[in-house]
Amino acid sequence: MTPRSFETRCLRLPAVTKVVQWEGTSVFKVGGKMFALGGGFAARSGGYMFKVSNMAYAMLIEHGIARPAPYLARAKWVQLTGNDALPDPELAAYLEQAHALIVAKLSKKARKQLGLA
Repeated sequence: MTPRSFETRCLRLPAVTKVVQWEGTSVFKVGGKMFALGGGFAARSGGYMFKVSNMAYAMLIEHGIARPAPYLARAKWVQLTGNDALPDPELAAYLEQAHALIVAKLSKKARKQLGLA
């Protein structure tokens, strides 16, 4: 997936914002909480980074598709070994899952304010 496609996929998800932080890294957030990173630091150190479930974390690392994301591994974030490590439809599904994992952790009030209730 190209960086432009990655950004488009992230921004299509409900209530997503993008900020540029950390050496030009595009940080995609929902409710002020990160769910995916691309470009900048992420690009220089490997591939896209995103939040995953415990099972996906183990599977992606075991199969050599991803590695624990620098500074974020404890929170079950992975970094792809390269931006093309997954087919586009699979990466899109992981981004949707990352978004959903963060939305689920938001308070009911925050979800309602964002139109995600």
